Amino acid sequence: QVQLVDSGGGLVQAGGSLRLSCVASGSGFSINAMGWYRQAPGKQRELVAAVTIGGRTNYADAVKGRFTFSIDNAKNSVYLQMNSLKPQDTAVYYCNADVMHFPALRPGDYWGQGTQVTVSS
Repeated sequence: QVQLVDSGGGLVQAGGSLRLSCVASGSGFSINAMGWYRQAPGKQRELVAAVTIGGRTNYADAVKGRFTFSIDNAKNSVYLQMNSLKPQDTAVYYCNADVMHFPALRPGDYWGQGTQVTVSS
């Protein structure tokens, strides 16, 4: 099993910044990809940013140039630095991990519990 704990959300004014964190714990797995998703009220969950094992980072067009995804492999952690926040960034943000379990070679997909980001105008 893999546990993801995400944190760092809060209330911020438009133009402000927040940094989200996600820590992965457990044993017997390797990470194929990790990412951040968000879900606003009444909308589907959408990709914000994700990185694959090859190191390529993909960003949603709506956040390019404002958000930065980073990884600390030593801490099994990923971060999302969010700058120049806009009211339309308001959502619950979720950390996601795409893993391979060993020795069974069974894939797994895990989610954090979510952290609320609210941007006031």
